[in-house]
Amino acid sequence: MILNDKVQKILFGGDYNPEQWPEEVWEEDMRLFRLAHIDVVTLNVFSWAALQPDEDTYDFSRLDRIMELVKKNGIKVCLATSTAAHPAWMARKHPDILRVERTGMKRKFGSRHNSCPNSPTYRKYSVALAEKLAERYRDYDNIVAWHIANEYGGECYCDNCEKAFRIWLKEKYGTIEELNRVWNTAFWSHTMYDFEDVVVPDLRSEEFEWGGRLATNFQGISLDYNRFNSDSILACYRLEEEAVKKYTPDIPVTTNLMGTYKTLDYFKWGKHMDFISWDNYPDSQAVPAQVSLRHDLMRGLKGGMPFALMEQTPSVSNWHAYCKLKRPGVMRLWSYQAVAHGADTVMFFQMRRSIGACEKYHGAVIDHVGTENTRVFREIAALGEELDRLGNELLGGRTPAKAAIVFDWDNWWAAEYSAGPSKLINYCGEVMAYYKALNEMNIAVDIIDAEKDSETDLSDYRLVIAPLLYMCKDGFDERIRSFVKSGGTFLTTFFGGYVEDHDLVVTGGYPGRLKDILGIWVEETDALPEGEENSFFYKGKKYPATLLCDLLHLQGAESLASYESDFYEGMPVLTCNRMGEGKAYYVASHSDDAFYRSFLGELCEELGIEPAARTPEGVEAAVRENENGSFLFLLNHTEDETEIILQHGGTELLGGRTFEAGESLRLPKAGVAILKRD
Repeated sequence: MILNDKVQKILFGGDYNPEQWPEEVWEEDMRLFRLAHIDVVTLNVFSWAALQPDEDTYDFSRLDRIMELVKKNGIKVCLATSTAAHPAWMARKHPDILRVERTGMKRKFGSRHNSCPNSPTYRKYSVALAEKLAERYRDYDNIVAWHIANEYGGECYCDNCEKAFRIWLKEKYGTIEELNRVWNTAFWSHTMYDFEDVVVPDLRSEEFEWGGRLATNFQGISLDYNRFNSDSILACYRLEEEAVKKYTPDIPVTTNLMGTYKTLDYFKWGKHMDFISWDNYPDSQAVPAQVSLRHDLMRGLKGGMPFALMEQTPSVSNWHAYCKLKRPGVMRLWSYQAVAHGADTVMFFQMRRSIGACEKYHGAVIDHVGTENTRVFREIAALGEELDRLGNELLGGRTPAKAAIVFDWDNWWAAEYSAGPSKLINYCGEVMAYYKALNEMNIAVDIIDAEKDSETDLSDYRLVIAPLLYMCKDGFDERIRSFVKSGGTFLTTFFGGYVEDHDLVVTGGYPGRLKDILGIWVEETDALPEGEENSFFYKGKKYPATLLCDLLHLQGAESLASYESDFYEGMPVLTCNRMGEGKAYYVASHSDDAFYRSFLGELCEELGIEPAARTPEGVEAAVRENENGSFLFLLNHTEDETEIILQHGGTELLGGRTFEAGESLRLPKAGVAILKRD
């Protein structure tokens, strides 16, 4: 379990903002919560202005009444520290708290995430509030978790941050000589003589717009600023965590992450969170694999431990270009998809729909009509009843995976900051290409980091894939080398191994530290404009080669496919190298879904990596295992009823029917089945 013995089932509820409503509404909310089987609420997410009307005054009277009300009604609390939006008086009296944009524009009071993470004012008052909350509510036995701030994010380029950046650099590199080395400041006469010479890399200094995306003249500087910014915001989280732990050391602490969010290095954050929680808001056009990847990434941040689905919409998200309703059954389907990939909670934003400001048309359990007589409420209540019946059967379940995909924020930042070869480089897109193929074949995947001191044991896997591994960090090549020599299979792709941790090119030929593992040397890379392509044949079928085409030479590897045209016709596009007991593959260009399905399907079959189940297209299968048994989730993402022939017998938990191996199970559109396997 991600929480503790206070929790005996998958928690069901979400963000509740009673401070936005008159108190006579609160009792009606309690009645509706009981009807919907709501057993947890997240409280106090955006109440700082009400809790602290000035520097010296705190007023917890209304929060006291709310806390007593939910406790009286048997509802558990995820208690937030309320520090995601500072009060107006703070911005007026202490302008150092306000962020400065990449353009150099200083913000005024407004919006949220508007506090400089290195502002002494912000840190002082946010920590003080967190500590006072913990001291006041430490004896409430229904608090199951602390929720620090909310959806941390953004960047700041103010004087506070510039000074803190210099300190961060001095601690990281020690001397100005080493800083000059790793930033290659001999280029363009950028030599620093003192740490005081360092300025923030914004649009006034190193960064600029290029081809519709952000670019930089000095990748090493901008890369380090990304790291610094992530660390700065993490420091704010850790200060509040320390404050609440002072009074409530046994209550787990988290904050809600946002999936593939580029600004923060979530693998580093995961080390400092008691459990991972995140907010799932896919676009209505998202394919199921896009959602599953983010769930698996969140699960991977703490080595495969279950996570909390902290937020999702019951019906509609209001910030998409087209705010399409979730069709009947989809809320339930996506909730169980989260559980299938490791969630031990199903929670929503929001419990009651706000009447004003930017989220008044965002979905809610209780709509503006204020009654239980809505389609969404009926679906919520039905799901709540199912989760009550499931009890603790699924809690703490882990995913048994023999395939892993490497995901690395440093590599993401560096690859997309690269000065060439193409503005179309999309790190998450390359990860998705490989993940989607595996997901659609129902192959379980763990998402792992690329650190040399990682706690992840690669020997647990038969296949490790590192798409677009532009940056091969110190020591990671040794982990891969040992993995392959011991019998593992490694796969990486074009634009791989070019640089080390500071974005300095590893000389001697690409892919740098990976050359001996892959048995190749990449001489040049051809960037194809959008709409242009080369091609190659693999196992008798023709596939496109797009985006980048590495021109490589074999140095021990075997060519499995070659380019079909242009001056590099006949050069290898797919290679395999044997090293020790294992193999290493290199895919030298981007291709299409059909190739990834074919190639990875063949690879998994060769390695004995079995799918969770064999299902019709559009039906996702995933497995979780705990001390209660092994549970197969079947999720119908298609528009039609479908039939699955079961390879294993067992009891379907939602309907209660027992199946024998070889029997067929029918799933309606958006249907879900959970089979406890014999």
